[in-house]
Amino acid sequence: MRLLITNIKFLYQTEIEKIKKKVSGREMAEVPHIPHAWLLVENGMIHSFGDIIDMPEMHAEQTIDACDRLVLPAWCDSHTHLVFAAPREQEFEDRIKGLSYEEIAKRGGGILNSARRLNKISEEELYDKSLERLYEVIGQGTGAIEIKSGYGLDTEGELKMLRVIRRLKENASIPIKATFLAAHAYPIDYKSNHDGYLNLIINEMLPKVADEGLADYMDVFCEEGFFSVADTERLLEAGWKYGLKPKIHANQLHYSGGVQVGVKHDAISVDHLECVGDAEIEALKGGDTMPTLLPAAAFFIGMHYQPARKMIDAGLPVCLATDYNPGSCPSGNVPLLLTIACTQLKMTPEEAINAVTINGAAAMELENDLGTIAKGKIANLIITKKMTSLAHIPYDFGNNPVENMILRGKLA
Repeated sequence: MRLLITNIKFLYQTEIEKIKKKVSGREMAEVPHIPHAWLLVENGMIHSFGDIIDMPEMHAEQTIDACDRLVLPAWCDSHTHLVFAAPREQEFEDRIKGLSYEEIAKRGGGILNSARRLNKISEEELYDKSLERLYEVIGQGTGAIEIKSGYGLDTEGELKMLRVIRRLKENASIPIKATFLAAHAYPIDYKSNHDGYLNLIINEMLPKVADEGLADYMDVFCEEGFFSVADTERLLEAGWKYGLKPKIHANQLHYSGGVQVGVKHDAISVDHLECVGDAEIEALKGGDTMPTLLPAAAFFIGMHYQPARKMIDAGLPVCLATDYNPGSCPSGNVPLLLTIACTQLKMTPEEAINAVTINGAAAMELENDLGTIAKGKIANLIITKKMTSLAHIPYDFGNNPVENMILRGKLA
């Protein structure tokens, strides 16, 4: 099956010769592109592309005339909690009335609230709700996604979430990575027995997760009031024994040491990073861990934003992800995330696009398959509505820039 897209105004994120794993520092300011382009997809993979003037004669079963629209790789959203039982709008009202995120958590809200609701819902209903959310974000341009557990906080609840994620993997048209995040919060029964909960994760949950092949990664919320650096190290070492690579919630509320412990343990990414200073930047420069910023969560709960400008100027790569979850960021809308990154983090449109395409793919170890337009990569593509430039996507905030999604070479 061949699909030909012609009359593309700009074909963005093209790689013709050297294929990059990620872009860092000053490189993030450039998004390679071809004006007046064409692109050929064969059997779900990118076959060839180039300038429309040099387009050879070719046969295709389906042709799309892009009519001066933009074409670019689909978004790679590397940090979400998309599988959850119910929204938490009451906590939204509580924050408006003056309660902080930490105060709500201490009153049994936040993660513990979601855990109570998740353990009451059937696996089938949880799957149906999650699939609906997944279709929604695909319609906004997402072509690969990571989804975490972490609202079960006991063995059956965590396994239920991960089995739902596995079903989404099996039935969705986009790549999905699964992350085991039982270390999201201490459940009420273990409030005064932290070591007991760590033992439960390590000795009971992890073997079952590994036995069923339910997760790609292991995550820990390394933060004051949650899991300490020592707790995190113990959990990550246990995860590595089962082949689960680390991804860490780090430095959202405090300078927690999460960045340093993530780099030390070769984490694929450290995520959140509202609290980043010189020490954290130096640690990141000494490893291959991807710094992943979640500014939509900072926006929604009224926190200070991540120092993206300082990180990029220091030569680091930066990834952006939505943090889609029912409490601190009830949105998986990547175009809105791009607006927040540009207006609040002072990232340029090009830097923001790089952060959710090539760097987003790297944060899920999908850089060989997605994130750029290159021969042999999966044809998960966005055809935008009519617009003049890449900057129009974050500029036109609140509106969906996607006219068509191409997933594995087919119109979605």
